[in-house]
Amino acid sequence: MGQVTNEQVNLMLRLYEDRREPKLREARDWFAANFHVKTADDLTRVCPPGCPGNLYMRMVLGYWEMVASIVNRGLIDEEFFFESNGEQWVTWEQVKPVIGVWRAMFSSPNFLANLEQHVTRLEAWREKRSPGSNEAIRKVLAQSYQATQAPKAQAASH
Repeated sequence: MGQVTNEQVNLMLRLYEDRREPKLREARDWFAANFHVKTADDLTRVCPPGCPGNLYMRMVLGYWEMVASIVNRGLIDEEFFFESNGEQWVTWEQVKPVIGVWRAMFSSPNFLANLEQHVTRLEAWREKRSPGSNEAIRKVLAQSYQATQAPKAQAASH
């Protein structure tokens, strides 16, 4: 384990405090519940430009890209950060199916690259400490998503 400084602890607490900001919390809640996309058409349907979902999506992705950049640069000890943060991994899992579409659309091969690099290292760190945990978490997330979709499908059929 690396030496964690008071400055790093304070920065981590600041990032946590920022996550509790009401608008960002609302955006994170929306993202977790609604951003389940697999294609460019899904993106247009779920969060078209100008709608609140688009704003929420940009807030969440902007926040986690910024945090990943901070950690990637060593401003917070990576292991210290990984020990108590995992939401960025879930966010990346939700973005992965469309990251190629976005990068092509924006002509930006590095779009969300900080988040991708950060999450790749988080997965390796997690796997080293708890082999199989990444797949187990993916399975739980898929089951949770399926459970939330069943009532919506039932309501739509009535």
